[in-house]
Amino acid sequence: MELHLKLIGCILIALSMMHINFPKKFSWTEEFSRVSLLNRQMMYVHTFFIALVVFLIGVLCLTSSKELVQTDLGKRICFGIFIFWFARLLTQFFGYSAQLWKDKRYETTVHVVISILWVYLSVVFLIVAMN
Repeated sequence: MELHLKLIGCILIALSMMHINFPKKFSWTEEFSRVSLLNRQMMYVHTFFIALVVFLIGVLCLTSSKELVQTDLGKRICFGIFIFWFARLLTQFFGYSAQLWKDKRYETTVHVVISILWVYLSVVFLIVAMN
């Protein structure tokens, strides 16, 4: 399981770095020009902190995989991380409308790949937590 955690660490660090491109990729300057300053800044701030948490989980997995697998505290931490990623998996299906990806090749591919990633993360962290 340590190898899976190290792989997950690399994936999560890469995922966190992808957040840097969100404003440009999703045209936030144009999109958020119609919302209040508070709402606009909340999106930027929350995106930053989500990216930071994802980055820190990645660093934790890379640097402390042995401790996560072999200690009671590590297993408790993994259970908390499982809850985080399982909630994200549920959000993928119940928080986003299928209209965003249905009948769109690229968007459907992204939806499927991200869903598989959330399942993988959830399963690995749950297995580590339960062993």
